Amino acid sequence: MGLSPGPAFWQKPIMSNIDRRQLLHCAPALALAAPLLVSRACGQDRYPSRPITLILPYPAGGGTDVIARVFARTLEQELGGTVVVVNKTGAGGNIATDAAANAKPDGYTLLIGNQGPMVVNPHLYKKLASDPAAMLEPISLIAEASLVIVVARKLQVASFAELLAEIKRRPGQLNYASASNASASHLATILLESQAGISARHIPYRGAAPALQDLLSGQVEFMITTVPSATAFIEAGQLTALAVTGRKRVDVLPNVPTVGEAGLPGYVATAWYGLLGPKGLPPDIVARLEAATAKALQQPLLLARLRDDGATPSNLRGAEFAAFMAREREAWGRVIKATGLSLDE
Repeated sequence: MGLSPGPAFWQKPIMSNIDRRQLLHCAPALALAAPLLVSRACGQDRYPSRPITLILPYPAGGGTDVIARVFARTLEQELGGTVVVVNKTGAGGNIATDAAANAKPDGYTLLIGNQGPMVVNPHLYKKLASDPAAMLEPISLIAEASLVIVVARKLQVASFAELLAEIKRRPGQLNYASASNASASHLATILLESQAGISARHIPYRGAAPALQDLLSGQVEFMITTVPSATAFIEAGQLTALAVTGRKRVDVLPNVPTVGEAGLPGYVATAWYGLLGPKGLPPDIVARLEAATAKALQQPLLLARLRDDGATPSNLRGAEFAAFMAREREAWGRVIKATGLSLDE
């Protein structure tokens, strides 16, 4: 006995007249629903499908803002979507940090973070609404930027060693300017005092521009500031550049040594910029943003902007970026604890 195949398939009715009428009746609705179903299915794989908000903790027009906007343009090209920069200022960057930390972790709200809000503020403010280490997802370190030590011409020092000797000769008497309390320029000078065994008087300003004006007029003797804020004055011979604070020399000031080369090995103080998002970002979106950032950092437009800023592109991604921030947080914590500096009101 064999298995009976049953009636041949051509003997079975494929579709009854009633089934056919029901299908024809439903066809218009199916036709309308099909694109929606397809778009929903594809939308899960396609990122970005709507504009990305890139939050920036600083005002429009500043150095960080310029870099952020150039980065946003190159990121758009790599992602194939729109990136909108939104400036959320105040509380030393804490307002922007809070906005990013509390956003939905879907990749459509990102943050440009730097050393102030990310690793310094946790030591300066006793109560933070959002701890960056716990509530933000590190995606990529974009770049590290050297600062530059500049002096007024009236001080008549021509080298970093001469500046240290002059400060030691008159401890606590020379004035140095900074962009503000706990700014990168202030902290870099505190670190210099600590490692070089010197003491000078701090004069904080509301931004680098007014600080540099008083440096030019001789109201203060020296300052550590961003490279682009001082380059024009250095080139014009109005200020003397003694050293840069990074790990290597910067392209726009090739004849200016690093602090390490100039006589204080081990000293490094950089401003840096990184891309972060809310904790819990999907791994595939993090990977997409890491890859897009790496490609953006090969674009001539962004590289030229970073070069002018005295910055070096970075290749630190994800866990490596997180480890970098942990080291920075620990190092600046020691500096701040030693000075007792606090910004709590």
